[in-house]
Amino acid sequence: MSLLTAPASTRLNTKISARDVDVYYGQTRAIRSVSLDVYEHRVTALIGPSGCGKSTFLRSLNRMNDIYPNVRVKGTILLDGNDIYASGTDVIDVRRRVGMVFQKSNPFPKSIYENVAYGLRINGVRDRKVIDEQVEKSLKDAALWNEVKDRLHASALDMSGGQQQRLCIARALAIEPEVVLMDEPASALDPIATQKIEELIHNLKQEYTIAIVTHNMQQAARVSDYTAFFYMGELIEMDETDKIFTNPNKKQTEDYITGRFG
Repeated sequence: MSLLTAPASTRLNTKISARDVDVYYGQTRAIRSVSLDVYEHRVTALIGPSGCGKSTFLRSLNRMNDIYPNVRVKGTILLDGNDIYASGTDVIDVRRRVGMVFQKSNPFPKSIYENVAYGLRINGVRDRKVIDEQVEKSLKDAALWNEVKDRLHASALDMSGGQQQRLCIARALAIEPEVVLMDEPASALDPIATQKIEELIHNLKQEYTIAIVTHNMQQAARVSDYTAFFYMGELIEMDETDKIFTNPNKKQTEDYITGRFG
């Protein structure tokens, strides 16, 4: 287990703090005693070989693992100092504050506009002017507005794969989360669409805190400020991205980064 403490000079605010987190699928422990901090207005990348637990850990940060049967989470995960697994916690509020974008784009079979407005409507927003403004802002934040502003009522299913993924990001942003979790958001996209997603992530950290799972180490190096290396359910090392990729502390990290395994 490795725990990063940011240098005092950087004065980073911790948005999410995980301590001694275990995640079980039935009797199988998939995540073992992971402790790390996700810093405000920074991008934290989780890397590691397939099956190492990085996506499972990411889903624990907004209780998305709750939807799976026989999954248990032990340990402490604090969002702004409050334990999201404490009894009486409003899980819907946690997921509103900590949004999620999945690996495969999953737009609803609705118009582009209604995809983005959906979260607002289920959260009780009825004012059309407010919805219009938030749809426009979210699409702009997702670098999609200029491409779709003249066809907001066309089906989202007619968009390209890259546009659909940015639409899903806009949909997540519409309810104004504080943190955005992204689970391999560009893995199914071509290089041009991937570049747009990476540029988008870079811009979004001005307003949001971001944690991203990626199997692409070059992508992690390009988009993240901090990188956490997972292996077989354990956090091996976490540090500033530049250090992880140029001078890691652990041999396992170096072996993975240099392609000796994984």
